[in-house]
Parts: sequence; C-alpha cells; structure tokens
Amino acid sequence: MAREAGNIQLKAARQHAGYASQQALVDALARAGLDLGITDAEVSLRQVRRWESPTPPWPHATHQRLLEHTLGLPIEQLGFTPPWGAKSERPSAPARAGQSAAMPLPLPSSANGTQPASIALDYANVTRSHRRLYWRVQPPTIRASVAEHARLGVQLLSEMAGAPRHTLAAALAESLLLVGRIEFFDLRQPDDAEGHFVEALQAAGAADNQLLGSAILAHSAFVPGWAGEREAAAERLRAARVYARRAEGVPAQFTAWLHAVEAECETRCGKHREALKSIGRGEEALADAADVPLPEWFDWFSPVRLAAFKGNTQLKAGHLPQARATLLAALEQLSDEERKQRTVVLGDLAAVEAAEGHAEAACARAIDALDQLAVTWYAAGMERVRDLRRSMDQWSDLDCVMELDNRLYEWRTTVNALQR
Repeated sequence: MAREAGNIQLKAARQHAGYASQQALVDALARAGLDLGITDAEVSLRQVRRWESPTPPWPHATHQRLLEHTLGLPIEQLGFTPPWGAKSERPSAPARAGQSAAMPLPLPSSANGTQPASIALDYANVTRSHRRLYWRVQPPTIRASVAEHARLGVQLLSEMAGAPRHTLAAALAESLLLVGRIEFFDLRQPDDAEGHFVEALQAAGAADNQLLGSAILAHSAFVPGWAGEREAAAERLRAARVYARRAEGVPAQFTAWLHAVEAECETRCGKHREALKSIGRGEEALADAADVPLPEWFDWFSPVRLAAFKGNTQLKAGHLPQARATLLAALEQLSDEERKQRTVVLGDLAAVEAAEGHAEAACARAIDALDQLAVTWYAAGMERVRDLRRSMDQWSDLDCVMELDNRLYEWRTTVNALQR
C-alpha cells in the first residue's frame, strides 16, 4: 500500500522558507505573533504535525494570518481546503521579500483519474521539448511558453491518479523549475523565480521525486546566495543534500553540482577560501564518479561548468594567473550549444585582464561577450560585462573603452536590457 505523503504543499513551503523542522516553524510562528501583536494564538508542535498530515484541518483565522505572514503564501496554496469546499475570497497576505504569488498550485489528490494515462506522457514530451528549446530560444519567448505549459499541468494534475499522476507531477515540477531558472539567470527576476521554485518543490513532492526536489532546493539557494544572505543559502543547501541522500543512485556529477552551487553562493558572500574548498570537493566527486546514469532533466552542469565556477572563484579571490588558466581551458571545452555559459566565461576573462591592467584585452573579451549576447541573451552574462565596465572608470578616455561603451549602449543592447 502506498504511503500517504501528507500536506506536501505546507512542507515544501516550510522547507523552502528555511525552516528545516516542524519545531523551527513553531518558533517562527511564535516570532510572527510578536511581530504582529498577536499574543493569544500559540501554535504547538502537535498542531503543525496535524497541519502537515494527509488530512490537515482548516486553521483558525489567527493561525492563517501567522502562516501567511511567515511563509508568504495564501492559505489555500499551503495545502488547506476551506470547510465550505471552495477557495477563500478574502485577500491573501502579501508575499514576503523574495517570494511571488505566481500561480495557484492546488495539487489536489484525485481518487479516480478522469484523464487517460497517455496524457501524462504527452505532457512530459512537451516538457522535454522545452528543455531543449531553452538553450536556443530567447528567454522571454520560451518563458511564456513554459509558464503556460505549467498552468496546463496544474489543471491536469487534478484530473490524474496513480502512476500517471506521478509522471505528470514530475514533468510539471521540471517545467516550473525551468520557469524559475529563466527568471533568475536569464531575466534577473529573483522574486518571480522564488515563487516558482516553491511551486516546483510542491510538484516534486506530489511526484515523490527526491532528486528533483534536491535540484529545486539547490536552485532556490542561489536567490539568497546572490543577495549575500549566506545563512539562508546554506540552510537551503542543507535541505537539498538531505533530499539527495534520500534519493536512490545519486550521480557523482549531481553531487559535484551541489558543491558548485555552494561555491557560487560562498563566492557571492565574500567567502572565497570556503568556496575554493567546495570546488575541491566537487572535483573529488567527479574523480570518484561511478557509472550512474544522469537524469535527463539534469542538463545544466558538466565538468567544464565546474571549471567555470572555479575560474570565477579564483578571480574573486585574487588568484589571477590561476583564474586565467582555468577560464581559458573552460572556454576551449565549451560546446557550440553552451552559448550562455560562454558569455559568463568571456566576462570573467575580461575581468582578469582588467585586474592585471590590460585594458585593451579586457575590452576585446567584453566585446566578444556582447557579440554572443546579441545572439543569445543571458542576464547573468550581461551582469559580468557591466561589472567589468564599472571597474574600468580609470581608463574611460581610452579608445578601446569608448568603443566598449558604444557597444554596451547601442540601441539594441540598451532596449534588450530595459525590456528584461
């Protein structure tokens, strides 16, 4: 007999918000009560366990306010069903900083599926196509398509049961993760990405896919990590590792990627020594790689991507000769399909040249990155170029820097940046 998963929506929102245990949520709700001036609505550990059970009771109005304030989602998106059987029409709590109310994800359980099993496979096939299109299609275009596909998946999930429901839920989780990735890396919309990561985690819970849940949590760690919030990033990475440990047959390359995510977050938080240690652990994981097949959705990481992470960390740590060698080797190994990563590596190489006082070489690398961005937009790559230019004000009168400015602020580049 299949075990009941419980209220996966509340559990996913709790873990995504950084509360690894039910007791941590109890403590957070107590703090929220003090913030809101609510002193007569204590929440016990037993109550939270009931809320995360397969049949959670509808919370009292005061408890709803505490939950919405703490987790940043409307009560219906936390897995609770009103006793009158329809969604509440009262206004929901505003999203916390770093979260968005993207789309409702009811994820209802259906005892009897009303759609044939083939629907799940058809849906997964479209998800697979989006995965490939992402690397070629302009971000706003592919994001709109994937987001609509996710909306369809939410509706279909309420009409599926049994194994096909798990198949569809996994494909929905991947689609929502892709929307979040596009918003975070390609469009630099971290608040929107945060909301979609929560929904992706809820869908992965419906699929009971631990490894996909780990991937989603690790992606969500980028949001606080890039904002310099080290503890929040570390909490999400701890949760990601717990999920990975629960999965069967974790590929070494996935483990190496978790180390790379940690290194990126540590670098952004100024902890360069710790970041280099994480890179070293990633390299060790790849060296000990067993013959475990990669999930087909895990297409955003490879040994050359780890080298790119390493080069950026060496650059930020001031290890310029090592950074140059690492980044040049990574650039050589990037395939023609890895256009977005190429813009990042070119931007980092330009920063190495600038740090060593080579203004013309830095501008040449930056212009190469802009050429690539004209073909395939990637906000993370453009950020590298802008950061470089801000570091070159001392050379503003040089012809090469003025040429870089001309390229950086030409009509097409400027409009693209403002649109995104």
